[in-house]
Amino acid sequence: MSFTCTECGYSCVKWLGRCPECQAWGTLEEKGATTSSVKTKVKKSAGAKSITQVDSTLAVARKTYVDEFDRVLGGGIVPGGVILLSGEPGVGKSTLLLDVAARAAKFENTVLYVTGEESAGQVRLRADRTNALEENLLLAAETDLGSVLGMIEAENPDLLIVDSIQTLASSEVDGVPGGVTQVREVAAALIREAKSRSLSTVLVGHITKDGTIAGPRLLEHLVDVVCTFEGEKHSRLRMLRAIKNRFGPTDEVGCFDMAENGIKSLEDPSGLFLSRSSGSTPPGTCLTVTQEGKRPLLVEVQSLVTESAAGQSRRSVSGVDSSRVAMMLAVLSQNISAVNFAKSDVFTATVGGAKLSEPASDLAICLSLASAALGRPLYAKFVAIGEISLSGEIRNVPNLGQRLSEAARLGMTRAIVAHGALRNVAVPDGMVVRECEHIAEAVATVVKEKAKDPAAGQ
Repeated sequence: MSFTCTECGYSCVKWLGRCPECQAWGTLEEKGATTSSVKTKVKKSAGAKSITQVDSTLAVARKTYVDEFDRVLGGGIVPGGVILLSGEPGVGKSTLLLDVAARAAKFENTVLYVTGEESAGQVRLRADRTNALEENLLLAAETDLGSVLGMIEAENPDLLIVDSIQTLASSEVDGVPGGVTQVREVAAALIREAKSRSLSTVLVGHITKDGTIAGPRLLEHLVDVVCTFEGEKHSRLRMLRAIKNRFGPTDEVGCFDMAENGIKSLEDPSGLFLSRSSGSTPPGTCLTVTQEGKRPLLVEVQSLVTESAAGQSRRSVSGVDSSRVAMMLAVLSQNISAVNFAKSDVFTATVGGAKLSEPASDLAICLSLASAALGRPLYAKFVAIGEISLSGEIRNVPNLGQRLSEAARLGMTRAIVAHGALRNVAVPDGMVVRECEHIAEAVATVVKEKAKDPAAGQ
């Protein structure tokens, strides 16, 4: 008998309240004696050879023809590479991979799609809805590892998709499907098959309630790429990120639009983060440029400041960090005498479900709050980019040139940045960029120039 941690796979001969490996409480469960199908024996080897003699063309990525998926992977899937894709239930992992499978099968690649969570008929209905029917796309509803390995032997596919690895089980190993022992054995067997056959493989992984991938942490070390698929349930936007990538960068982000007829790549997702209103810009609205990986995104911040009806003022945020908004309120109250939020309800949100987490959005949040408090709109086609310190100083942010170029591409004509930020930065043609040193100067500049320009906000 032994006790195994359900979180990290640590084993010991006696029960412990806390796992010594991952420090989790109450995760050690009693297990019977397990047998592994992996047997080590001495074999004749061809021997090692110089690294200069290794054929590098065998590891050239092949496109999946889903542009945003290829962007995150670094150009495509490498033959023999194993990708682990995780995400919240219902976020669209299966829909995305069915689209990847159909597009790969369309270009004469044989794709084996193994589903352990749905029946073949259910997957076929989704394929009808998303137009993912291809002759070279082979579908199997199977949960036995031996049967899946037999299919791989018989069909010799170019791409294998397993949805999900927690549903597969080996009859030669004790434990329930999804348990630490089963997941470890199933993953090891599929990875051995992928490496020996140069078979590109995508594994879907469940996540736990705290957002980590279910099963042993060893699973993330065994695979070549670990990706997460994210998105709000009330937003059409979905984002694919690479946490680990042996074949490419980990700072790329793929954007997708979840529509009724399937999922589509978004080469220009900024439109989802802007309001569709026409005419004058209302008070409390300001645009900024945030970066998701290497990709700049134009995001709209909206604020509403109203007199508090109750004795205690309310603070409500959506898409922005509540602590940073609280800090911006304190900075404005300390440095702008015309605004006072002590007896006001403050609401701040982003448009389209966007999330602003980097400090580069501080200036836009501040100007949005000041505009709402003063009841004066900002310029239309205006962006604010900068970090705000506790003293109210505006600080420069990385990749300013790229952010300004993206704003100019989407029709922005004015911008406010930190003092000295334009040094060695090319200002896009047709854009007027103003440098400000302090938040009070930025607010005064916007209000003063607004008063002088009757066309501002139109």
